[in-house]
Amino acid sequence: MHQVTTSPEPIRAVSVAEAADIIPHAERIMVIGCSGGGKSTLAQKLASHFSLTYLSIDRDILWLPGWVQRSKEEQRQRIIDRIADERWIMDGTNTSTFDIRLPRTDIVIWVRMPRLLCVWGVLTRWLKHLGRTRPEMALGCVEKVDWQFLEFIWTFEKKFTPRITAAIAAHGPQVPVLQVKCRRQMRALLDLLGVPA
Repeated sequence: MHQVTTSPEPIRAVSVAEAADIIPHAERIMVIGCSGGGKSTLAQKLASHFSLTYLSIDRDILWLPGWVQRSKEEQRQRIIDRIADERWIMDGTNTSTFDIRLPRTDIVIWVRMPRLLCVWGVLTRWLKHLGRTRPEMALGCVEKVDWQFLEFIWTFEKKFTPRITAAIAAHGPQVPVLQVKCRRQMRALLDLLGVPA
């Protein structure tokens, strides 16, 4: 007789209520997801409310002025230096660094908004910061939107969800992951945490 074995879930998914119990005691949080979904805003609100250092992959790790990317080696070293701190919240996906970030992370908040909402978020952000650099971006990286960026957003879920899931399974299967898929869930999380929306 053949015994069927099932593989374990690739990620340790938690509900909004479970995440709301974990977050107040978390020392290190990753907020990941597609551009325009609200991850930076959420991360900044949580950083302020829980007195965590806010780290932006875009501002602190990835970009130099004028939209020039740092080398992969420099990006990794900058992350290593920053995650050595005891209390932080890091905003940004960058799956190539999950191997060094996830082992130090208490919870992952994966913002998975519908792609139309992400496109809308990016377009409204672009208009708000037209001709300027937004606060969570590196100096000298003036806010821009082009077809390549819009295509990145439009295909993010299909292209990157398998990579994100695989990276979490490989480097942090024990780390709780909250998947926030709509604004209602995000508001519910903030309400449970006592954070103004």
